[in-house]
Amino acid sequence: MAKGAHSKADAVYGELKRAILTGALEPGSLIEKAELCEKFNVSRYPVSAAVSRLAYDQLVDVAPQHGSFVSRISLNDVRERLFIRSALEGEIAAEAARRMTPADTEALSANLTEAEAAVDAEDRAAFYGADVAFHQILTARLAMARAGEVLDGLRVHLERVRRILMAPPGRIREALAEHRAVARAIEAGDAAAARDAMTRHLGVTAELLERVAQERPGIFAA
Repeated sequence: MAKGAHSKADAVYGELKRAILTGALEPGSLIEKAELCEKFNVSRYPVSAAVSRLAYDQLVDVAPQHGSFVSRISLNDVRERLFIRSALEGEIAAEAARRMTPADTEALSANLTEAEAAVDAEDRAAFYGADVAFHQILTARLAMARAGEVLDGLRVHLERVRRILMAPPGRIREALAEHRAVARAIEAGDAAAARDAMTRHLGVTAELLERVAQERPGIFAA
């Protein structure tokens, strides 16, 4: 692929991926290639290349003779990823309670202040960023690079469903309260309480998933 075509395909890919992950393109929706060509002022090739990459990422399903569609969210995959996150992050929270320094807990406190400002302003995008950062602070401050990589990999594939689960009124404020409970236990040096608070936090997410799966079955695959 020529350099110009490659950069155009990258641009289309990035835009489509953001739209899928943020829910602007809903699961099951048709990807209109002709509209994308017009929107980005490109030929069909960069659009097709971008769609192929998204199919490799399992974000798009390509049905020959029918078109390309935003993939539905695999319910079993999400359940498994949440299970792994809960098991791993519960232990990370416990270890944080044992090892984190006052400077580390100050970083958590600053994050919670940022998240509270986002909640008060009803700025969901800012809250989502603070939410991810809260969990990343734990692995970063504990120098758990490999655990951080595993969790980041899980998080990418949970991004679409996370935004759906955070959508109900009041949910982001509840999530903030759950983060505060984790931080309090860590600051107190109570490993068992920190583990419990983190697993409860992720358990709420799992419960919301099952509720949404009942209410909106069309966005999920088995």
